[in-house]
Amino acid sequence: MRQHEIDAGARKAVFSPVDSRARVDAVVRRIGDAIELGLLADGEQLPGESELAGRLGVSTVTLREALMALRQQGLVTTRRGRGGGSFVSLPEVPADDRLKSRLRGWSTEELRDLGDHWAALSGAAARLAAQRTEPADLQPLRRTAQELAEAEDAPARSRLYGRFHVELAAAAQSARLTREQVGLQSEVGALLCLVLADDAYREEVAERHRSVVSAVQDGAHETAGTLAERCVRESTARLVAVRLGL
Repeated sequence: MRQHEIDAGARKAVFSPVDSRARVDAVVRRIGDAIELGLLADGEQLPGESELAGRLGVSTVTLREALMALRQQGLVTTRRGRGGGSFVSLPEVPADDRLKSRLRGWSTEELRDLGDHWAALSGAAARLAAQRTEPADLQPLRRTAQELAEAEDAPARSRLYGRFHVELAAAAQSARLTREQVGLQSEVGALLCLVLADDAYREEVAERHRSVVSAVQDGAHETAGTLAERCVRESTARLVAVRLGL
C-alpha cells in the first residue's frame, strides 16, 4: 500500500455506494458526516451530479434531493454558471448549550454502549492495521495526531479525533470498518467538544494517538488494539461524567 492510499481510503469510503434503504437520508448522512469530520475540506468542490450519483449508486433525482437537504443544513453551497457546482461548507461551531442539550438526550447506559461499540471498532482497526500496513504508509495518521496536538479550539480537536479513528480504519484496509467509523462519528463526534476543550486532555489524547501509531508501525497488533480501545473508553468515560453533571 502506498502512502497516499490510506488517506485516499477514508475518502473512498465516503463515495462508495450507500444502503438501498432510505437513500436520500443515507446520502445526506454520508456526505454530512464526512464534512463534519473534515474528510471533505471547506470549499472543496464535490464531483458533478452524474459522477457523484454513479459513485454513490443512486439516481440523479435522489442525489439532488440529498444536496438540497445538505444546503438547508448549511453543509453545501451551490454556485451557478461557469466554475459552478456544489461546494463543501463547514458548519458553524456548535454552541456549548446546544451540545449539552444533545448530550442530555443520551442516557449513561446508551453512552457506555456506544463506547463499547466504538472501542470494538477502533481496537479491531488498530490490530488489522498493525498486520496489514507498511510503516511508511502511516503518514496520514501521524499528521492527524500532530494537528490534534496543535489544534486550539474544541471543534477542530473533535474533528481531528474522529478523523484519526476513520484513518485508522482505512489503514486496516477495511472499507466496512471505515464506513462504520464515519457513521459512528456522526453520533458522538461533536459531543467530544465537551471534553476536548481541556488542553491537558487534548495533549493526553494526542499522545495516546501517537502511541497507537507507533504500535501499528512496530506490527504490535495486540498492543495497538489495546491502546486504541483504551483511548476510546477514556473519552467515553469523560462524556459519561459530563452527562452525570448535567
